[in-house]
Amino acid sequence: MAELHLGQVLEYRGDALVEGPEAVSHRRRGGMLIDGGMIAAVGEADDLRDAHPQAEIVDHGDHLLSPGFVDAHVHYPQTAIIASWGKRLIDWLNTYTFPEEISFADPAHAEDIATRYLDLALMNGTTSMCSYCTIHPASVEAFFTAAKARGMRAAAGKTCMDRHAPEALRDTPQSAYDDSRVLLQKWHGTGRLSYVITPRFSPTSSADQLCALGALWAEHPDCLMQTHLSEQVDEIAWVRELYPTARDYLDTYETYGLLGENALYGHAIHLEPREADRIKEIGAALIHCPTSNTFIGSGLFDWPTRLAEGQQIGLATDTGGGSSFSMLRTMAAAYEIGQLTHQPLHPAQLWWLATQGSAQSMRMGDKIGALAPGMEADFIAVDLASTLAISQRVARAEDIWEAIFPTIMMGDDRAIAGTWVAGKRLH
Repeated sequence: MAELHLGQVLEYRGDALVEGPEAVSHRRRGGMLIDGGMIAAVGEADDLRDAHPQAEIVDHGDHLLSPGFVDAHVHYPQTAIIASWGKRLIDWLNTYTFPEEISFADPAHAEDIATRYLDLALMNGTTSMCSYCTIHPASVEAFFTAAKARGMRAAAGKTCMDRHAPEALRDTPQSAYDDSRVLLQKWHGTGRLSYVITPRFSPTSSADQLCALGALWAEHPDCLMQTHLSEQVDEIAWVRELYPTARDYLDTYETYGLLGENALYGHAIHLEPREADRIKEIGAALIHCPTSNTFIGSGLFDWPTRLAEGQQIGLATDTGGGSSFSMLRTMAAAYEIGQLTHQPLHPAQLWWLATQGSAQSMRMGDKIGALAPGMEADFIAVDLASTLAISQRVARAEDIWEAIFPTIMMGDDRAIAGTWVAGKRLH
């Protein structure tokens, strides 16, 4: 039976990152008709009741019905080491990340962490994500198996590294290509799953490996490709040493066929003008990871410049270099970085980034990230008065954005009253 969900409803009419709140409409008493895992209709509550008298009513009261959050850059294998103390990027990898990723050779461990990560994501209102796995095919199998069991739209790929990593975490150019190809053929397009070609970053991949993965991407251009770019200044200096003939960091990918419109470049804090120009020209996405950028001391994303360029931008927790599983906390950090770069983001821009903006970055904006007829029914019910501190501020709100902003800045998993994936309640 179709379900009619009633509550406050946000609908996107354009690109809120560009247009601000004018691109978003708010229904104080609206609703969504969910049928067969899809959104069949969105409108005023009374109109939908009259048009669909047989639908089962699910009344959320004053809760906000929103698209589920979309996290465009995640390392699910780092779930258990989130909030580890005192390291910058290279030390973080060597001290925390690599020792943890070695344990994913055990399929049972991979299954346990994949299950835990997806449960935490759903608890925090995240219904889709793009994740790095480890070099072990079993880590990809575990993630996709767990996501498929939940009916989620999710993307992931085997992380490829053939140097500057522990021996137990190295593959080769050929095995990176072969393993990725087998996993791609098995999982890409299975249910709601997508495979992502995944070189970790230039320092841990030789030119031969980048070339092999570029060749794989050329054979499967509908796949996403994810990697890291210009996260920290010492990382950039290291890339210059390793690739002395490259024009810049981006050129280490571009030379080997790893620049394209389906690319997601994580962080992208310290871009050179040529890099920014090429990324904009090709239509690739920059993925902003604000809690990670501050937690491991990477720097401040240049919001004024990137917005002026018209870059495509997604938002991400970067679990576990990022310090929270919550996209609410991630929005708050993006706002704070915007303030520090003299580009404060409006609540409409932040909410859009965490939903439709990230979905578009992942080339899934026609399926998820918005509440509209024909979209997949991945949505959340948000309690805009989930704590005393939030509710007392909301009591003074004069419009919907003043009501939403305290939840962005102070909210956590308590604000997520429910999470639905393909129309089924999973939290």
